[in-house]
Amino acid sequence: MTAGPVPLLLGAVAGIAAVFAIGEIVAGGAGGSSLIESTLGPLRRARAEGRLPTSDERFRLAASAGFAAVGGGWWFGGLWLALPLAVAGPLAAGAAVRRGRRRYRRSIERSLPEVARAIADCLSAGDSPRGALTAAAGSLEGPARFELDLVSYELEIGSPTGTALRSLSRSLRSARVDAFVTAMVSQQVAGGDLASLLRRFADGAAERDRIAEDARSATAQARFTGYLVVAMPAGAALFAELLRPGFLGSLVASKPALVVVGLSMALQAAGFLAISRLATVGEP
Repeated sequence: MTAGPVPLLLGAVAGIAAVFAIGEIVAGGAGGSSLIESTLGPLRRARAEGRLPTSDERFRLAASAGFAAVGGGWWFGGLWLALPLAVAGPLAAGAAVRRGRRRYRRSIERSLPEVARAIADCLSAGDSPRGALTAAAGSLEGPARFELDLVSYELEIGSPTGTALRSLSRSLRSARVDAFVTAMVSQQVAGGDLASLLRRFADGAAERDRIAEDARSATAQARFTGYLVVAMPAGAALFAELLRPGFLGSLVASKPALVVVGLSMALQAAGFLAISRLATVGEP
Protein backbone atom coordinates (compact mmCIF):
# COMPACT_ATOMS: atom_id res chain seq x y z
CA MET A 1 0.00 0.00 0.00
CA THR A 2 1.44 3.39 -1.03
CA ALA A 3 1.73 6.09 1.61
CA GLY A 4 -0.24 9.28 1.14
CA PRO A 5 1.41 12.55 0.11
CA VAL A 6 1.13 14.24 3.52
CA PRO A 7 3.19 11.68 5.50
CA LEU A 8 5.78 11.61 2.73
CA LEU A 9 6.02 15.41 2.70
CA LEU A 10 6.28 15.64 6.47
CA GLY A 11 8.90 12.90 6.50
CA ALA A 12 10.94 14.71 3.88
CA VAL A 13 10.80 17.99 5.82
CA ALA A 14 11.77 16.21 9.03
CA GLY A 15 14.68 14.50 7.30
CA ILE A 16 15.97 17.76 5.87
CA ALA A 17 15.67 19.51 9.25
CA ALA A 18 17.50 16.64 10.96
CA VAL A 19 20.36 16.79 8.42
CA PHE A 20 20.76 20.53 8.91
CA ALA A 21 20.60 20.22 12.72
CA ILE A 22 23.23 17.46 12.81
CA GLY A 23 25.42 19.46 10.43
CA GLU A 24 25.22 22.54 12.64
CA ILE A 25 26.07 20.57 15.76
CA VAL A 26 29.00 18.73 14.17
CA ALA A 27 30.43 21.70 12.29
CA GLY A 28 29.64 24.34 14.87
CA GLY A 29 31.92 22.97 17.58
CA ALA A 30 31.34 25.29 20.51
CA GLY A 31 28.16 26.53 18.88
CA GLY A 32 26.78 23.01 18.86
CA SER A 33 27.70 22.54 22.48
CA SER A 34 26.04 25.87 23.27
CA LEU A 35 22.88 24.72 21.48
CA ILE A 36 22.79 21.49 23.47
CA GLU A 37 23.49 23.34 26.72
CA SER A 38 20.76 25.92 26.07
CA THR A 39 18.27 23.11 25.40
CA LEU A 40 19.17 20.61 28.11
CA GLY A 41 20.76 23.04 30.58
CA PRO A 42 17.51 23.66 32.50
CA LEU A 43 17.38 19.99 33.45
CA ARG A 44 20.92 20.08 34.80
CA ARG A 45 20.48 23.37 36.65
CA ALA A 46 17.21 22.26 38.23
CA ARG A 47 19.00 19.29 39.77
CA ALA A 48 22.35 20.93 40.55
CA GLU A 49 21.20 24.42 41.58
CA GLY A 50 17.46 24.12 42.14
CA ARG A 51 16.81 26.79 39.50
CA LEU A 52 13.54 27.02 37.63
CA PRO A 53 13.89 27.56 33.85
CA THR A 54 13.04 30.89 32.29
CA SER A 55 10.16 31.21 29.85
CA ASP A 56 12.49 30.88 26.84
CA GLU A 57 14.24 27.86 28.35
CA ARG A 58 10.91 26.24 29.19
CA PHE A 59 9.64 26.75 25.63
CA ARG A 60 12.85 25.43 24.08
CA LEU A 61 12.90 22.36 26.30
CA ALA A 62 9.21 21.60 25.71
CA ALA A 63 9.58 22.02 21.95
CA SER A 64 12.63 19.75 21.82
CA ALA A 65 10.93 17.08 23.91
CA GLY A 66 7.78 17.35 21.79
CA PHE A 67 9.64 16.97 18.50
CA ALA A 68 11.68 14.05 19.84
CA ALA A 69 8.55 12.31 21.14
CA VAL A 70 6.62 12.85 17.90
CA GLY A 71 9.53 11.60 15.80
CA GLY A 72 10.01 8.50 17.92
CA GLY A 73 6.28 7.79 18.08
CA TRP A 74 5.86 8.18 14.31
CA TRP A 75 8.83 5.90 13.66
CA PHE A 76 7.71 3.11 15.98
CA GLY A 77 3.92 3.30 15.87
CA GLY A 78 2.76 5.75 13.25
CA LEU A 79 0.29 8.59 13.64
CA TRP A 80 -1.74 7.00 16.45
CA LEU A 81 1.32 6.86 18.69
CA ALA A 82 2.82 10.17 17.57
CA LEU A 83 -0.26 12.25 18.48
CA PRO A 84 -0.45 11.35 22.20
CA LEU A 85 3.33 11.57 22.48
CA ALA A 86 3.16 15.12 21.10
CA VAL A 87 1.38 16.01 24.34
CA ALA A 88 3.31 13.63 26.57
CA GLY A 89 6.75 14.88 25.47
CA PRO A 90 6.49 18.45 26.81
CA LEU A 91 4.69 17.19 29.93
CA ALA A 92 7.53 14.74 30.56
CA ALA A 93 10.10 17.52 30.13
CA GLY A 94 8.28 19.67 32.69
CA ALA A 95 8.02 16.71 35.05
CA ALA A 96 11.77 16.11 34.73
CA VAL A 97 12.49 19.73 35.72
CA ARG A 98 10.16 19.50 38.72
CA ARG A 99 11.68 16.19 39.75
CA GLY A 100 15.19 17.64 39.58
CA ARG A 101 14.12 20.59 41.70
CA ARG A 102 12.50 18.26 44.25
CA ARG A 103 15.69 16.20 44.46
CA TYR A 104 17.68 19.38 45.04
CA ARG A 105 15.29 20.54 47.78
CA ARG A 106 15.42 17.15 49.49
CA SER A 107 19.22 17.25 49.39
CA ILE A 108 19.08 20.61 51.18
CA GLU A 109 16.61 19.23 53.73
CA ARG A 110 18.84 16.22 54.46
CA SER A 111 21.78 18.60 54.98
CA LEU A 112 19.96 20.83 57.50
CA PRO A 113 21.33 19.01 60.59
CA GLU A 114 24.87 19.52 59.30
CA VAL A 115 24.14 23.17 58.43
CA ALA A 116 22.62 23.89 61.86
CA ARG A 117 25.54 22.29 63.70
CA ALA A 118 28.10 24.17 61.58
CA ILE A 119 26.41 27.50 62.34
CA ALA A 120 26.11 26.59 66.04
CA ASP A 121 29.85 25.80 66.19
CA CYS A 122 30.67 29.18 64.63
CA LEU A 123 28.39 30.93 67.12
CA SER A 124 30.05 29.11 70.03
CA ALA A 125 33.41 30.27 68.68
CA GLY A 126 32.29 33.89 69.05
CA ASP A 127 30.89 34.76 65.60
CA SER A 128 27.75 36.83 65.17
CA PRO A 129 24.80 35.25 63.32
CA ARG A 130 25.85 37.09 60.14
CA GLY A 131 29.44 35.95 60.50
CA ALA A 132 28.39 32.41 61.38
CA LEU A 133 26.31 32.10 58.21
CA THR A 134 29.31 33.12 56.13
CA ALA A 135 31.87 31.05 58.02
CA ALA A 136 29.73 27.88 58.11
CA ALA A 137 29.61 27.68 54.31
CA GLY A 138 33.31 26.78 54.25
CA SER A 139 32.72 23.54 56.15
CA LEU A 140 29.88 22.36 53.91
CA GLU A 141 29.68 20.98 50.40
CA GLY A 142 27.14 20.30 47.68
CA PRO A 143 23.78 22.08 47.46
CA ALA A 144 23.92 23.20 51.11
CA ARG A 145 27.15 25.11 50.49
CA PHE A 146 25.75 26.59 47.29
CA GLU A 147 22.71 27.96 49.10
CA LEU A 148 24.74 29.33 52.03
CA ASP A 149 27.09 30.99 49.54
CA LEU A 150 24.08 32.76 48.07
CA VAL A 151 23.02 33.87 51.55
CA SER A 152 26.57 35.06 52.25
CA TYR A 153 26.60 37.06 49.03
CA GLU A 154 23.38 38.81 50.03
CA LEU A 155 24.87 39.59 53.43
CA GLU A 156 28.02 41.00 51.83
CA ILE A 157 26.05 43.42 49.67
CA GLY A 158 24.30 44.77 52.76
CA SER A 159 21.04 42.82 53.01
CA PRO A 160 19.69 42.33 56.54
CA THR A 161 20.11 38.83 57.97
CA GLY A 162 16.36 38.21 58.09
CA THR A 163 15.93 39.32 54.46
CA ALA A 164 18.70 37.00 53.23
CA LEU A 165 17.28 34.05 55.14
CA ARG A 166 13.73 34.70 53.98
CA SER A 167 15.02 34.80 50.40
CA LEU A 168 16.42 31.31 50.98
CA SER A 169 13.05 30.19 52.32
CA ARG A 170 11.15 31.63 49.34
CA SER A 171 13.45 30.03 46.78
CA LEU A 172 13.25 26.51 48.25
CA ARG A 173 9.61 26.49 49.42
CA SER A 174 10.23 23.83 52.04
CA ALA A 175 8.55 23.57 55.43
CA ARG A 176 11.78 22.25 56.94
CA VAL A 177 13.82 25.14 55.57
CA ASP A 178 11.11 27.50 56.87
CA ALA A 179 11.59 26.01 60.35
CA PHE A 180 15.34 26.53 60.12
CA VAL A 181 14.90 30.16 58.99
CA THR A 182 12.39 30.76 61.80
CA ALA A 183 14.90 29.45 64.35
CA MET A 184 17.57 31.80 63.00
CA VAL A 185 15.33 34.86 62.80
CA SER A 186 13.70 34.30 66.22
CA GLN A 187 16.99 35.08 67.95
CA GLN A 188 16.89 38.61 66.57
CA VAL A 189 13.40 39.14 68.04
CA ALA A 190 13.42 37.19 71.32
CA GLY A 191 17.14 36.73 71.97
CA GLY A 192 18.36 33.62 73.79
CA ASP A 193 20.99 30.98 73.14
CA LEU A 194 20.85 30.52 69.35
CA ALA A 195 23.66 27.94 69.30
CA SER A 196 21.77 25.68 71.71
CA LEU A 197 18.56 26.15 69.74
CA LEU A 198 20.27 25.18 66.47
CA ARG A 199 21.78 22.07 68.04
CA ARG A 200 18.33 20.98 69.26
CA PHE A 201 16.97 21.68 65.79
CA ALA A 202 19.76 19.57 64.26
CA ASP A 203 19.02 16.66 66.60
CA GLY A 204 15.31 16.80 65.78
CA ALA A 205 15.92 17.03 62.02
CA ALA A 206 18.35 14.10 62.12
CA GLU A 207 15.85 11.99 64.05
CA ARG A 208 13.13 12.85 61.53
CA ASP A 209 15.39 11.78 58.65
CA ARG A 210 16.19 8.51 60.41
CA ILE A 211 12.50 7.69 60.92
CA ALA A 212 11.68 8.54 57.30
CA GLU A 213 14.54 6.33 56.08
CA ASP A 214 13.29 3.44 58.24
CA ALA A 215 9.82 3.86 56.71
CA ARG A 216 11.24 3.81 53.19
CA SER A 217 13.25 0.69 53.98
CA ALA A 218 10.16 -1.03 55.38
CA THR A 219 8.20 -0.36 52.17
CA ALA A 220 11.04 -1.15 49.73
CA GLN A 221 9.94 -4.74 49.01
CA ALA A 222 6.30 -3.73 48.61
CA ARG A 223 7.25 -0.94 46.19
CA PHE A 224 9.43 -3.28 44.12
CA THR A 225 6.60 -5.81 43.87
CA GLY A 226 4.21 -3.05 42.84
CA TYR A 227 6.55 -1.78 40.12
CA LEU A 228 6.98 -5.33 38.85
CA VAL A 229 3.21 -5.82 38.61
CA VAL A 230 2.83 -2.49 36.80
CA ALA A 231 5.53 -3.45 34.28
CA MET A 232 4.20 -6.94 33.56
CA PRO A 233 1.57 -5.94 30.90
CA ALA A 234 4.15 -3.97 28.92
CA GLY A 235 6.59 -6.87 29.12
CA ALA A 236 3.90 -9.32 28.05
CA ALA A 237 3.01 -7.13 25.06
CA LEU A 238 6.63 -6.96 23.93
CA PHE A 239 6.99 -10.72 24.37
CA ALA A 240 3.86 -11.29 22.28
CA GLU A 241 5.29 -9.00 19.60
CA LEU A 242 8.45 -11.09 19.48
CA LEU A 243 6.47 -14.32 19.15
CA ARG A 244 4.02 -12.89 16.65
CA PRO A 245 5.34 -9.85 14.76
CA GLY A 246 2.54 -7.42 14.01
CA PHE A 247 0.63 -8.09 17.23
CA LEU A 248 0.96 -4.51 18.48
CA GLY A 249 0.03 -3.19 15.06
CA SER A 250 -3.17 -5.25 15.10
CA LEU A 251 -4.11 -3.70 18.44
CA VAL A 252 -3.62 -0.21 17.04
CA ALA A 253 -5.66 -1.05 13.95
CA SER A 254 -8.67 -2.11 16.04
CA LYS A 255 -10.57 0.80 17.60
CA PRO A 256 -12.13 -1.24 20.44
CA ALA A 257 -8.75 -2.76 21.26
CA LEU A 258 -7.17 0.68 21.13
CA VAL A 259 -9.71 2.04 23.61
CA VAL A 260 -9.12 -0.86 26.00
CA VAL A 261 -5.33 -0.49 25.69
CA GLY A 262 -5.58 3.25 26.34
CA LEU A 263 -7.74 2.66 29.42
CA SER A 264 -5.35 0.03 30.72
CA MET A 265 -2.37 2.35 30.19
CA ALA A 266 -4.14 5.09 32.15
CA LEU A 267 -4.83 2.66 35.00
CA GLN A 268 -1.24 1.44 34.93
CA ALA A 269 0.03 5.01 35.10
CA ALA A 270 -2.28 5.73 38.05
CA GLY A 271 -1.01 2.61 39.81
CA PHE A 272 2.59 3.62 39.17
CA LEU A 273 2.00 7.06 40.66
CA ALA A 274 0.20 5.59 43.67
CA ILE A 275 3.08 3.20 44.33
CA SER A 276 5.62 6.01 43.91
CA ARG A 277 3.93 7.90 46.71
CA LEU A 278 5.12 5.15 49.08
CA ALA A 279 8.67 6.36 48.46
CA THR A 280 7.90 9.88 49.67
CA VAL A 281 7.02 9.16 53.29
CA GLY A 282 6.92 12.44 55.18
CA GLU A 283 7.94 14.46 52.11
CA PRO A 284 5.78 17.08 50.34
